[in-house]
Amino acid sequence: MKLFNPYLLLFFWMIVSFTSFGKSIRVKAGGSIPNAVEQANAGDTVIVSKGDYTVNELIIRKSITLIGEGMPTLDGQDKGNIILIAGKNITVNGFRFINTGRSNTDDSAAIKFFDSSYCTIEGNELLDTFFGLHFSNSSHLTIRNNRLISTADREFETGNGIHLWKCKENLIENNYVKGHRDGIYLEFTTDTEVINNTIENNMRYGLHFMFAHDNSYIKNRFKANGAGVAVMYTKNVLMKENIFEQSEGSSSYGILLKDISDSQIIGNKFQDNTIGIYMEGCSRSEFTGNLFTQNGWALKLMASCDQNTFENNNFINNTFDISTNGSVVLNELIGNYWDKYEGYDLNKDRIGDVPYRPISLFSVIVEKIPTAVILWRSFMVTLLDRMEKVMPSITPENMIDNSPKMKPNDLNTTHP
Repeated sequence: MKLFNPYLLLFFWMIVSFTSFGKSIRVKAGGSIPNAVEQANAGDTVIVSKGDYTVNELIIRKSITLIGEGMPTLDGQDKGNIILIAGKNITVNGFRFINTGRSNTDDSAAIKFFDSSYCTIEGNELLDTFFGLHFSNSSHLTIRNNRLISTADREFETGNGIHLWKCKENLIENNYVKGHRDGIYLEFTTDTEVINNTIENNMRYGLHFMFAHDNSYIKNRFKANGAGVAVMYTKNVLMKENIFEQSEGSSSYGILLKDISDSQIIGNKFQDNTIGIYMEGCSRSEFTGNLFTQNGWALKLMASCDQNTFENNNFINNTFDISTNGSVVLNELIGNYWDKYEGYDLNKDRIGDVPYRPISLFSVIVEKIPTAVILWRSFMVTLLDRMEKVMPSITPENMIDNSPKMKPNDLNTTHP
């Protein structure tokens, strides 16, 4: 008796395969997208033709794909959210979103997700929305190749570009965000990769994250954002090969690191910022292979920081390389290049024979009396700094690089 029939198995597999493929539903110009979504079943694709559509609070709970042909425009007419999503395996691709509501109470957004997973938002354009993409209590999201641009004049007139709250295991890649309150905002968000995004000219922070552990930020460009990038109350962060530039102002910095621990800041470029990195309450973190150039302060290291290591970084053309507000510094400097170093290398091993103290007397004075900066480059300041190097009395004695490099470290990064 033959128990196994391969042809019967093949026939059964074909029946299952064909029945599992969804159908396509097309919306022609002037048609109704909500009606098409209502008709769709799980696995179906709704294809929307080029044109202008009025959409308010469109709710999607089914596992469908929504695709725009020729970048159709979804106009929310200033009435709140445009699309609301709560489901799994939902894709929105190829649309232009305009005119959300302007409510801080409701956090009006172009697309808002609740309790969703394995969803993809890709290739969309969001113009002058309040919040752009808003996600809460969701996971396994892919947010890729979107453009989010706001032209609001004041911070309260716009929300965040990409906003994640209580989300995990996501990918945020190749997006462009400009003109929002915060470019990307992450809170209680874990195991997320932020890769290759350009975040510029946002009113507050380019990237703002709090209580967001075990995340990585790689090859992003943060340019001319109001206060720079803020990393707060977080552990196990990897920030690698990013560019932080042109964050200028009395309260601006490339990165603010507050109460973070066990993290790695590797191969980044800090250029033309008032402060490259401002650190407060940080511990057990590694800063390796970074370039600090043309900043006011390359590094402000507060006395509340400890057990951090700064190794093989380059400090070039900064007004001040390091400043601090305390006399005891519990951090380590190893093998950095300092363009202000005036030592010598008699044994030709490319390491200075004389240790280097990167904190100048004048930087300590400016930290305590900010208006003293007006005396920068005066003869008296130069004389005081020379005396302090010979007989340190005010600058922290243990803030010292015992192996300063004679030439810049080869950082081996992909920065332009």
